[in-house]
Amino acid sequence: MKIDILTLFPEMFTPLETSIMGRAKKDGKIEINIINIRDYSTDKHKKCDDYTFGGGPGMLMMPQPIYDAIVAIDGYEKAHKIYMSPKGRVFSQGLSRQFAKNYDHLIILCGHYEGVDQRIIDLLIDEEISIGDYVLTGGELPAMVVVDAISRHIEGVLHSSDSTESESFEDGLLEYPQYTKPREFMGLTVPEILLSGDHGKIDKWRKEQAEEITKNRRPDIMEEN
Repeated sequence: MKIDILTLFPEMFTPLETSIMGRAKKDGKIEINIINIRDYSTDKHKKCDDYTFGGGPGMLMMPQPIYDAIVAIDGYEKAHKIYMSPKGRVFSQGLSRQFAKNYDHLIILCGHYEGVDQRIIDLLIDEEISIGDYVLTGGELPAMVVVDAISRHIEGVLHSSDSTESESFEDGLLEYPQYTKPREFMGLTVPEILLSGDHGKIDKWRKEQAEEITKNRRPDIMEEN
C-alpha cells in the first residue's frame, strides 16, 4: 500500500520511522511519503494560512497550497483521499481493515489551526475521518493512528496474522488477559488453566474472560454484535 500524508509539520512523523512501521517501510510492505504543504505555497514566505471570511478566532489553511500538493501526487485521481477531522466518521478496527483491503493508495490530509478551506474538501476529499470525540491541535497525530492501525492488516507487516485475529474488537470482544514469565510476581500468579497445556480449555477460558471484560467495560460493543 502507498500512503501519502500532507502536513505543515513533517518533522512530527518520525515515529513512523521506528519499530514495526519502520521495519515495514524498509521491507517494502508499505510506502509512506510525507509531503510538506509549504513546498507548494506560491507565497514568497511560504504562507499557508490566513484569517477566515466572516470573522472568527484563529487561522485557516488556504486552499491553493493544499490543492497543488494533492494534484502533484502521482495517481491522486484514483487514490482514496482522507481529511482528518473531528467532524468525520469515527475510525474503528473494522474501518482500518476495510481500508487495508479496499485501497492500494491513500492520501491523508492533516489540518491545523482552525482547519482547511471548505473548498478543498468539496473539490478533492472523499471522506473525513475522526479518531474520537475530541479536538486536537492538528491532524498529524490522528493520521499516524490511522496509518498504524491500517498497516497491521497489510500482509507481512506483522510477523504473524494471528496477532490481529486475536486482538480487541476483532470478534466484537475486548481482548482476554495475557501473562508471561515469571509465574509469580508481587504475590500474583498466572492462572493455572494457562499452565495446563489443554488448549481447548485455554481457548474456552480466554473466550469467557473476553466476554466478561467486554460486558463490564464496553457493553455497547456486545449490543452491536
